[in-house]
Amino acid sequence: MSHTPVCAGSPAFKRINRAMVFGGFSTFALLYGIQPLMPLLAHQFTLTPAQSSGVLSASTAALAVSLLLSGALSERIGRKKLMGSAMLMGGLLTLLAAFAQNYPQLLVLRAMLGFALGGMPAVAMAYLSEEIEGPSLGLSMGLYIGGSAFGGMLGRVIISVLSDFFSWRLALAAMGAAGLYAAWEFWRSLPVSRNFRPGKPGFGAVLDGARSHFSDPGLPWLFGLGFLLMGCYVSLWNYIAYRLMGAPYDLRQSVVGALSVLYLIGIFSSVWAGRLADKVGRRNVLWLVMSVMLAGLLLTLAKTLLVIVLGVALFTFGFFASHSVCSSWVGRRARGQQALASGIYLFFYYVGSSIIGSLSGVMWSSGGWTSVVVVLAITLGLALLVALRLRSLAPLEDAIAPATSP
Repeated sequence: MSHTPVCAGSPAFKRINRAMVFGGFSTFALLYGIQPLMPLLAHQFTLTPAQSSGVLSASTAALAVSLLLSGALSERIGRKKLMGSAMLMGGLLTLLAAFAQNYPQLLVLRAMLGFALGGMPAVAMAYLSEEIEGPSLGLSMGLYIGGSAFGGMLGRVIISVLSDFFSWRLALAAMGAAGLYAAWEFWRSLPVSRNFRPGKPGFGAVLDGARSHFSDPGLPWLFGLGFLLMGCYVSLWNYIAYRLMGAPYDLRQSVVGALSVLYLIGIFSSVWAGRLADKVGRRNVLWLVMSVMLAGLLLTLAKTLLVIVLGVALFTFGFFASHSVCSSWVGRRARGQQALASGIYLFFYYVGSSIIGSLSGVMWSSGGWTSVVVVLAITLGLALLVALRLRSLAPLEDAIAPATSP
């Protein structure tokens, strides 16, 4: 029996979003908090910039694979149980990473971390799509992504400051402890699913669901956007530290890490874009916020530090707004097996992070920041073309009419 979906302003809505803020916080803090350490790790372990990006690429590649499996697994055992276990394992593995004796050990632990965290993002999107009413979904998804932005910000700041004044090992240990606390808060806050129905078991059911999602006229384009947008985003944040810690800026590790306070803009933009998309439609919002992202990228070519920071701020604003719109759009268009649809979207999302992030490292080594910006501008240009194409996508009711006609 289906229950009435949760609406904005209700006690259940507040509990769900409190839990999801902690879930988004933990996932992004544990996954991306290590990003500012890349120059430090490159120096300590004698690595190239592209090699040092492995601490992030290994996690995101493993996460991408895990997302496909976790979506199917959650159909069997339930949403809350899988998400809570993922957060617990993420905190424990981050603690263990603080004691890694060499770089290969650190890479293995980071890959295990990514695989463990795969039980959170796609399942969270599916949970929200099932439990929250349609007119409130954009706001709820925006709050979840806002929590992700806050986690990414605070994780980078804490790790940067602790590594600058103490050590990177102490920084990772502190983040692991924070991850365990977030897991506890998540578990005690999140209501048990009321509209979840276990899916059909077996690999065949997963293939049937994937076939259905890829036959949708809009979902494959949204999957592709996840690949392009996240690849651009992680690339900028991977290598902006190298630029600002080098001449002529020569900024300290902690100062570069403090640049992550710009994630606060992402918290605002994800919620703002979610509300706006609920009111005027996702197709009318997506291409606009992606244009802001591209404008911010181009501003980082400036020589003045203040203009560079402004560019990173606009880029961050546009990314989180775009991701918020895309995430809620996937949840709205998926017909059955929402966790699988979210898992596929996030699979491409994190594969883009690994592939484009590594490619940008090669471009940094060969041509510096200008080469990185050229690659990312081309990538964002392709994403903008996709967003403009989606403006002509038939609404879901119209899209499914032929299939439901006799």
